[in-house]
Amino acid sequence: MKIDKPAPGAPCWVELASSDPAASKAFYTELFGWRAEVDPRPEAGGYTTLLLGEDAVAGLSPQYREGQPTAWSVSFATADADATAAAVRAAGGSLLMEPTEVLDIGRFAVAADPSGAAFSIWQARLFNGVALLNEPGSLGWVELATRDTHGAKEFYSRVFGWSVTVGEMYTQWGLAGRDFGGMMDMADQFPADVPPYWMPYFAVADVDSTAERSVGLGASVTLPPTDVPDGPRLAVLHDPHGARFGIHVADQAS
Repeated sequence: MKIDKPAPGAPCWVELASSDPAASKAFYTELFGWRAEVDPRPEAGGYTTLLLGEDAVAGLSPQYREGQPTAWSVSFATADADATAAAVRAAGGSLLMEPTEVLDIGRFAVAADPSGAAFSIWQARLFNGVALLNEPGSLGWVELATRDTHGAKEFYSRVFGWSVTVGEMYTQWGLAGRDFGGMMDMADQFPADVPPYWMPYFAVADVDSTAERSVGLGASVTLPPTDVPDGPRLAVLHDPHGARFGIHVADQAS
């Protein structure tokens, strides 16, 4: 990830909604060396910030609706959540949650692109988002998996002004020449009932040992450690409750 701090249009936060927050906290703190701080305010609903040292790197929340899967979500920064929400609608997307205030820390909305892939938008006030990027144990990349790559290029470029770099095997998203994510064509690689989704990759010092350690903690490996041509070594995992996430070697995502 060439983005080194949250910026308008760039990834600024990742959050896990878990069916068992205590178990998820135990898994990720052990895997990445994170520590957890629970917001004590009753109105925060038990929201937990996950930190690496003193740096916020991710969020953890209970599930807020029945039937909600345990899954990671990705948020993108905006200077104006309401204007971005309007841009989502104008580009053919939908709002799953209208812009709303989050205590005194910011304003956010939950949206979906035309294919149904969900993401959040975040207008910071007291909280900007991740305080560390692409260091071992922090967010290093975000990836969209979709069956409509053409539509996604049009939608996200229109809403966020992203640049699109199309390679032979992979498409990358960026802002002003600084790439931060990519897009994978689901095509025939996924069962028809798997919906489009956004997924975070966390940077690690060693992909192989981290993948092995995750299995020992109850995770499963979807994509074993792999060297990507002209890219980093990476792996894709499911945590013990089914949430999908990736890992890659720090400082090698391009």
